[in-house]
Amino acid sequence: MEEEEDYDKFFERRRRSESQPSIYRSTQSNLNSGSQQTLYHSLRNTMYEDAISMETLNADDQDETSTLTTDETLLEGNYGMNGDAHSVPHSNTGSLFFKDEIRSIDFVIVWDEHDEEALSLRNIEYRKIFESNLELEGLHLEQEPPEPSGLRFTKVHAPREVLRRYAEILKLRLAMKELSFPPPSLQRINPIMREVNTCFRIFFSRFYVDQTIFPTMKHQYTAVYSRDKEYLFDLDAPDFFSSATHSRIVQFILDRTKFSEVNGDDFAFGIDRLISERAYVAAYPLHDGNLRSPDSIRCLLYTHWASLSKFLNHQPLDYIKEYFGVKIGLYFAWLGFYTHMLVPASVIGLLSFIYGCISLSSNLPSEDICHGNNSIDMCPLCDKICGYWNLRETCLHSRLTYLFDNPSTVFFAVFMSLWATLFLELWKKYSAEITHRWDLTGLDAQEEHPRPQYLARLSHIQKKSLNVITNTLEPTVPFWSMRLPATILSFSVVLLLIAVAMAAVIGVILYRMSILTTLSVYGESAITSNAILFTTATAACLNLCCIFLFNWLYVWLAEYLTEMELLRTQTEFDDSLTLKIYLLQFVNYYASIFYIAFFKGKFVGHPSTYNRLFRYRQEECGPGGCLTELCIQLSIIMIGKQAMNSFLEMMFPLFYKWLNTWKVRNNPDRQVKHEDTTSRKLPPWVRDYKLVEWGPRSLFPEYLEMVLQYGFVTIFVAAFPLAPFFALVNNVFEMRLDAKKLLTMYRRPVSQRVRDIGIWYRILDSVAKLSVITNGFIIAFTSNFIPKIVYQLSVSENGSLEGFLEYSLSKFNTSDFEEDMRPQDVRGRHVDVCRYPDFREGPGEDGKYQVTSTYWRILAARLAFVVVFENIVALVMILVRWCIPDMSPELRDRIRRETYITNEIIIQQEALRACGRGVDEPEVVRRLSYINENADRLNRVLRDSSMSNFDLEVHGSPATPGTTLRTGPAAL
Repeated sequence: MEEEEDYDKFFERRRRSESQPSIYRSTQSNLNSGSQQTLYHSLRNTMYEDAISMETLNADDQDETSTLTTDETLLEGNYGMNGDAHSVPHSNTGSLFFKDEIRSIDFVIVWDEHDEEALSLRNIEYRKIFESNLELEGLHLEQEPPEPSGLRFTKVHAPREVLRRYAEILKLRLAMKELSFPPPSLQRINPIMREVNTCFRIFFSRFYVDQTIFPTMKHQYTAVYSRDKEYLFDLDAPDFFSSATHSRIVQFILDRTKFSEVNGDDFAFGIDRLISERAYVAAYPLHDGNLRSPDSIRCLLYTHWASLSKFLNHQPLDYIKEYFGVKIGLYFAWLGFYTHMLVPASVIGLLSFIYGCISLSSNLPSEDICHGNNSIDMCPLCDKICGYWNLRETCLHSRLTYLFDNPSTVFFAVFMSLWATLFLELWKKYSAEITHRWDLTGLDAQEEHPRPQYLARLSHIQKKSLNVITNTLEPTVPFWSMRLPATILSFSVVLLLIAVAMAAVIGVILYRMSILTTLSVYGESAITSNAILFTTATAACLNLCCIFLFNWLYVWLAEYLTEMELLRTQTEFDDSLTLKIYLLQFVNYYASIFYIAFFKGKFVGHPSTYNRLFRYRQEECGPGGCLTELCIQLSIIMIGKQAMNSFLEMMFPLFYKWLNTWKVRNNPDRQVKHEDTTSRKLPPWVRDYKLVEWGPRSLFPEYLEMVLQYGFVTIFVAAFPLAPFFALVNNVFEMRLDAKKLLTMYRRPVSQRVRDIGIWYRILDSVAKLSVITNGFIIAFTSNFIPKIVYQLSVSENGSLEGFLEYSLSKFNTSDFEEDMRPQDVRGRHVDVCRYPDFREGPGEDGKYQVTSTYWRILAARLAFVVVFENIVALVMILVRWCIPDMSPELRDRIRRETYITNEIIIQQEALRACGRGVDEPEVVRRLSYINENADRLNRVLRDSSMSNFDLEVHGSPATPGTTLRTGPAAL
């Protein structure tokens, strides 16, 4: 009874109080009257993309055998009605509309009536207030009858007035009215280059996007929408507000609508909070029909893009962007460009590996180890319990080393360093073209709306400051009480997690040492001879398992720490989160590889006095260095990571999709006779509910996987020339599997608008610069390239490597072993002198066991090589960056021309509007004549004149003799 009384009082208080449906309105109440209008119209949330979508809203159910007619002019740009109250009823009984078959379903929210938590008084109240506030915002809601599983679906539609209001708030760029202006194209290509490009296009035409299936989209001039300037826009066009714009605006409202009127609950807003409270279970826009509707974009992309048989074809990026939004479109554009750039790197890497295979038999050091006449006894691999062993047992190891440590490796390392720079520079140029084509050139991240969580956490802050970009008053984050403690905590936890990753590497090192010792003592001869290879492979697999285990912990902690930092916009939040997780993943994946490449075997000492850590000997490299172990570690982690990620990326969505399907088909109330859900046609909102939710950061693991792969391909490529080839093979299938996964396993994402790939580019640039250093040091200090060069130039009589094996091994008198470290398991063998890889004096020479002059000559050569290698590569990289502009001159001219034409369109529309406001007839004739004269002159300039004439025209000077000087739009 008390609960019912509280319930009634709650509703009575709600009816008496003035409703504030949106978090914006409660924020406005704290501001002065002069700033309220600005706040509401300037806050921007770029998490939701405003690119115009081509979603077909009249697709039939997947289970229906009938399909839509193909007369919908799909390829001509008419992608269905985005209806409002004044729309004409749709001709089909498509289920992507309300029951009146006029209003489109822009969003669906779902709750479960069989969930006890959802039926609590609190959540019932939350839903009523939330949906009431949605209607106050102007949205239309329509309830569906309950499903047999207990799921209750509420369909949401944004009418034209809501779209107009929020299009202005979000500053959406929408298509302007078309006037008689030519397309802004200017061809200044050399005739020879034009012929070469033509031949090139003909040769690769079968791999290009099929224009009959994906026609080139019509270029449209756009401007920021304003209700005061609606005469500039074609509001009567049926797809002026596309379905993607509908869903983005509805999502924007859902994320900021309040669901409680209890004072002090600053976080009582947003659909995400309601889902976490279990008042709802899901909220999503609908896919464009099903995978079998011939006139749906979803079916088109599934058939001609997501198919593995199309892996050689270019991607229809414009259509991907229209369906999924700019953010996902940019990811696939970057992934496709990266994959194409891997082709030359893979070819050079394969040639380097093939050269090693062909010249293997001519490598004298490995042949001396495998077929030498002398038996060389090597010093024990561990103290006391390990015995002496024969160098011939490392025959396989020495041959594998040469495959990746041959003269072509240096050329390949230089090539990959230049490739990394070329890739980034060409991507910047290609990205500028995409940015222009998708109308993102003028997107300013500073205009982005603050995150709702940010405003809620600072709602109690009284101090506010003016944002000079948006011209709004926003709460100021206290530095000493909030900002500084959060930063210190975040920094400290990141350092702790890095230390944990390093501890895992130390654990793997101890494992490797113990296994190597065990195999050397108790193993059979065949195992003992390959002990180094076996321990390296098993340790790499163990390290890979630790990496996957730590990854889950890292992501959760990074999200928590980033939320505490009170970052204003979603872009700042995503960039900070990305940097944290990548830093942790970088240490997690690369720490063991850095250890093998630059530290293992470098500070061992000699058998008489080994350098010890906690009384234990440090790990030693095998004969020929640690390059083979580095290659094995790198290949297992890289290939194993790619294989595991591909498996998990497909299995996890399948599992969650199965869970959602089970929820749809499950009927908890067995006493009630319901229609069998397996035998009836499911409406699209139920069908899409079975799919997996696409979260706001679902692209993050995709980018992270590719950027980590980029690190393997560039940072350590000198040790594993086949890395680009394996990356290419993985990416060819990854691209199509990601497409298939998005279209078949996930609910349709709300489109998001971004200008570029964000902080990922800076990470890629840092990795490329780091790769120059690491590859130089790997060749100089990890491989045997420099010792071989020194030997050939200063020691060898005939310039060959004959005798290099003897040259690279030092001698040690076994009587000089420390008594407590002397090997006990000699197996009946008596060895007076054992050998170890180093450049030290022998036991009977002056300065016993001290480094020789050869050691210093080789060290000087190593350092000189690093300096020369890095400076030459750096100079070439600077030259490449200078030669390749960030934006092509043709694109820059096109942007300037389009800006000019846009201004002309505005001027003409203003003049035409003035003509219709009662101006006398002579004045109307004069203005129309002036407009036509300007249009004709502009056509001549754009078609015939040079760039200098165009600049004269823009700045007010006539480009054509005999014309009258006029004032250009820039002056206006």
